[in-house]
Amino acid sequence: MEDKRILYVSSEVVPYLAESEVSLMSYDVPKMINDQGGQIRIFMPRYGNINERRHQLHEVIRLSGMNLVVNDLDMPLIIKVASIPKERIQVYFIDNDEYFKRKATFTDEEGSMYPDNDERAIFFAKGVIETVKKLNWVPDIIHVHGWMASVLPVYLKHFYKDEALFSDTKIVISVYGQSFDGTLNNEMINKIAFDNIPLEAIKELETPTYENIIKSAINNSDAVIVASSSISSSLTNFIESSDKPFLPFAPKEQFANAYTEFYKKMLS
Repeated sequence: MEDKRILYVSSEVVPYLAESEVSLMSYDVPKMINDQGGQIRIFMPRYGNINERRHQLHEVIRLSGMNLVVNDLDMPLIIKVASIPKERIQVYFIDNDEYFKRKATFTDEEGSMYPDNDERAIFFAKGVIETVKKLNWVPDIIHVHGWMASVLPVYLKHFYKDEALFSDTKIVISVYGQSFDGTLNNEMINKIAFDNIPLEAIKELETPTYENIIKSAINNSDAVIVASSSISSSLTNFIESSDKPFLPFAPKEQFANAYTEFYKKMLS
């Protein structure tokens, strides 16, 4: 993977958030490619429970300052950056006071999902793509982890379809068993359609459950990695019938070789 450029977009990454299936793989996979001489970038949201002082986050003024439109509202984009200690891996944080200042990730103190999680996901997807454009950094592969990152494939395939920067970029989504109960805001499909994204491309989001959000992401990606040993039978069937190249689950001691070969196959 020498000199290949891979952009990792994740809803959770250690050491910035607690260990979970998503956050651990969102660290282990980029580290593995970095060790092979690949060029990587990691993007995640800057949730309010990330300790900026301890992790030495600082704002990148030259990248911050633009506004992103979410459902007809202008929302200021703030970009912060940090380096994972000892790994020389840069992590970019998408921030906005309205969406990410609160002191938790996805749920309030009672454990209820934030009602604007759909808008946070839209803002995150647009923020990542706009920042990569400003960096003028052309990724060979964009690898998406976690449901908060999972509207990015939709935006890249439709809203940003005429961006020359991404014309040869392949999108991979990792599918995890880690999910949420219930649905996101039922207006999610209309908020995405506001950006002139055809309803046919997001029809699964009429009922924005965890599984439907992942199915929509799979439909708009180029390939799929099964990242959990146990995902639902309905998601398994959806992946197998999608006609997308997919990598079955590989346990931790085997994933490095499996992921590398899968990436190579996608780029050949």
